[in-house]
Amino acid sequence: MIAVVDYGMGNLRSVSKALEKVGGRVSLTGDPVEVARADKVVLPGVGAFEKAMAHLGAAGLDEAVTASIEAGKPFLGICLGLQLLFETSYEDGEHTGLGILPGEVVRFMRDEKRPQLKIPQIGWNRVEVAREAPHFDGIPSATYFYFVHSYYVAPADESIVAGETEYLGRFASAVWRGNIFACQFHPEKSQKWGLKLLENFVKL
Repeated sequence: MIAVVDYGMGNLRSVSKALEKVGGRVSLTGDPVEVARADKVVLPGVGAFEKAMAHLGAAGLDEAVTASIEAGKPFLGICLGLQLLFETSYEDGEHTGLGILPGEVVRFMRDEKRPQLKIPQIGWNRVEVAREAPHFDGIPSATYFYFVHSYYVAPADESIVAGETEYLGRFASAVWRGNIFACQFHPEKSQKWGLKLLENFVKL
């Protein structure tokens, strides 16, 4: 069973439906006990970092997610679900994350010489595979995935970077460490290759 964590934020239904389409048995749940019982955990998310952490904490989901990761269960973080894994975010102030991975969440800096590159980044962009994570199995490097974000992660440990993307500079668009994989892009919105990534996660 795959628990898709429902903490009141994010495109939960589309993530759940995409996982089901590639063969996953899915429970969309805000119950920390059910998250703890699941075989795998998916943390999606769209919205503000501070609010997301508050919702996770109020429901006890922060501890349930952390415990599942520490138990070695396969974990997938999507968009904000990637950013929440890190220690600190500078979105509208300074806020503490789950602290599972070392590093920060920072905002894109506008480039006056390239005004066509808007903030947030919305749309398709290439992800270059930096490490052969099992989630990228069968997916060519430089494949396009769908992004919607103004902030990105800056890992303190570069060895966890699994994918990189160029937008107002080069940034980590996917990370992988042990049972943890998380991506800034939205696989559930990324058509063929997004479904392939989700299928790889389901098959772990």
